[in-house]
Amino acid sequence: MNSQANDRAASGADVIDLGPALSLRGVRVHFERNAEIFGEGEPAEYLYRVVSGAVRKMRFSSDGRRQILAFCLPGDVFGLELGDTHSLSAEAVNNAEIVMVRRSLIEKAAADDPRAARCWLQYASDSLAKAREHALILGRKGANERVAAFLMLMSERCSRGQDFDLPMSRSDIADYLGLTIESVSRSFTEMERQHAITLPTSRHVVIDSRSTLALMQAA
Repeated sequence: MNSQANDRAASGADVIDLGPALSLRGVRVHFERNAEIFGEGEPAEYLYRVVSGAVRKMRFSSDGRRQILAFCLPGDVFGLELGDTHSLSAEAVNNAEIVMVRRSLIEKAAADDPRAARCWLQYASDSLAKAREHALILGRKGANERVAAFLMLMSERCSRGQDFDLPMSRSDIADYLGLTIESVSRSFTEMERQHAITLPTSRHVVIDSRSTLALMQAA
């Protein structure tokens, strides 16, 4: 992860900050790679923030296929539920440091202070916006379009420059985009062939032509 993202995440590292009137100190917990943070159907007792590493939010379909709904990167807050239980599972993509704050404390703060309540509603609105973002990516027809849109999104989230490291595997990307691993790999190869990107390693992406990548996502 780029240093700017890590700096932002480390600022107030043990605090979940949802706005100027809603900032609470929590407990930092380390999760090993692929460790479960919470499971679908479990009580939704905490809100979480990524300090370092990455998290995938996911569920399994009735036929056992894994569906990844979102990736949470340093600084991201996750775990919001409308009900009392989690509708998804969350796992650490790699070794991750996570801050946990009891949901009851956040709800009490929102109930006691209208400004905190507005911060809470803004966070809920931002969470819905991210869900819509994923839906828009899945709405693209071809594998190349979906992978290109994913890389454009990750370039904005991971850095403001032209190169960044993907914390997730090809398998994770495939399950996020509703594709096979082979389709994802072919799309990366095609983007390299068109000089849109360079892949010095399997996880490190250099965007050589943002305009070409943008055209591919809009094809």
